[in-house]
This record gives sequence, C-alpha cells and structure tokens, in this order.
Amino acid sequence: MKGFGYKEASHFLRNIGFENLAIIDFHIIDSLVDAGLIEKPKTITPKKYLEIETMLKKIAEKSGMNLAELDLYLWCNETGKVLK
Repeated sequence: MKGFGYKEASHFLRNIGFENLAIIDFHIIDSLVDAGLIEKPKTITPKKYLEIETMLKKIAEKSGMNLAELDLYLWCNETGKVLK
C-alpha cells in the first residue's frame, strides 16, 4: 500500500481479512533468531522483510497453517499474549 511500510500495510490488510501476510516485528524476529533460522538484523529493510515473510510462508505451509495463524502463534509464543 503506497504510503505505508510493509509492517503497517500488513497490519491493515490482515485487519480486513487477508491471511497470506505476516506482520513481521521484533517479536517474530526474536522467535526466528531463537530457532536458529536467522541472525538478528539491526533494521528490517523492505528486502529483508520480504525474505523473512517468504521463510515464514514455507514454515506455515509445512505446519499446515496459513501465514496469519503462524504469525499469531509465534507472536503469542514470544509475548504470552493473544491480541486479536
């Protein structure tokens, strides 16, 4: 969405029903770092955001979840909260 960063656009699109997007924040990054899948980036560039989202899509497919479900699971696992 023009005028929004990837994270903000993903938030908006997920709120209106899209399930094929991840909201990649540092809670999600920390989960991936803890699992040994990535090194913690200092910043999340658009290119890095899309790389991480692609990785999460593959994990979601293997887990039998859509990307929104995996994203929520990882976020809850990291924070201990369900905010939906």
